[in-house]
Amino acid sequence: MSLSRSGKVLTGKPRRIPYAAYLYVLPMVVLMGTFIYYPIFVNFYYTLHNFSAFSLEHAYVGLDNVRLLFSDPVIRTALVNNLLYCLISIFFQVFLALGIAAVLEDQLFRRVSGMLRTIYFLPVLISMTVVAMLFTQIYAPRGLLNSFLSLFGSNVRTGWIGRSSTAIFCAIFMSQWHSMGYTTMLFIVDIQKIPAELYEAAEIDGANRLQRFFHITVPRVKEMFFVLMVTTVSGAFLVFNDVYILTRGGPGNSSTTLSVYMYDMAFTQDRMGYASTIAILMFLICILLTVVQKVFIKTGEVD
Repeated sequence: MSLSRSGKVLTGKPRRIPYAAYLYVLPMVVLMGTFIYYPIFVNFYYTLHNFSAFSLEHAYVGLDNVRLLFSDPVIRTALVNNLLYCLISIFFQVFLALGIAAVLEDQLFRRVSGMLRTIYFLPVLISMTVVAMLFTQIYAPRGLLNSFLSLFGSNVRTGWIGRSSTAIFCAIFMSQWHSMGYTTMLFIVDIQKIPAELYEAAEIDGANRLQRFFHITVPRVKEMFFVLMVTTVSGAFLVFNDVYILTRGGPGNSSTTLSVYMYDMAFTQDRMGYASTIAILMFLICILLTVVQKVFIKTGEVD
């Protein structure tokens, strides 16, 4: 019921609640609640207990697992390795991938851009297990890398994976080779959406290629830049397959990451409570870094 400008009472039909719309989203809400949000809350409960995967008994230990987390030297090693993984991945999979995408979409490379895109994207299609087997041979004492270095007079005969100072870098650079083509293709797709008239107008105004890149390309791919930053940073702190298949965290714990160490605690040493605590640490780090990137990149704002 409402009043018109003349003061008369107007009657109208009550607003109907669109129940059908809620029914459409209900299956996804149930799936996300069951497989995402419920496990997260349960994992917080597990951090307060010590228990075995083969027993129903949970021994309450309070914050002992959290205190152990801050005093565990392997956690510090894993954090450093994840941070190295993150920084190198940002350089290759975000910044360098954006540069390569811009070059491939330039007029100078249009004739060969299709072939180059295929070459860069091919590693993405290969299974990580196969890639790790390939790089194991490359990093071997008589592998391809040492054979290449011998051309310059170097007599390196040490397996790169077997050295604690280089094992983590072997895993990192293998991952960049495997994943960089994917982020490059995403940037290419985003660059192709930029109107060609903008580049033509800038060229008429005397802007060179570098100026067109920083003043037209970079601002126009800001949304994709944010998405890839989030996925790359989160992936660097959640990385498991690359390191586990290639080095299994060795030698010792020199190349271990948080996820590899969590797996070892859970399924090798059967310390499920402590493994849950490591999982919560990874979750909090990813959430924090995502919020920080959101604040600094300021994506989603209308210019």
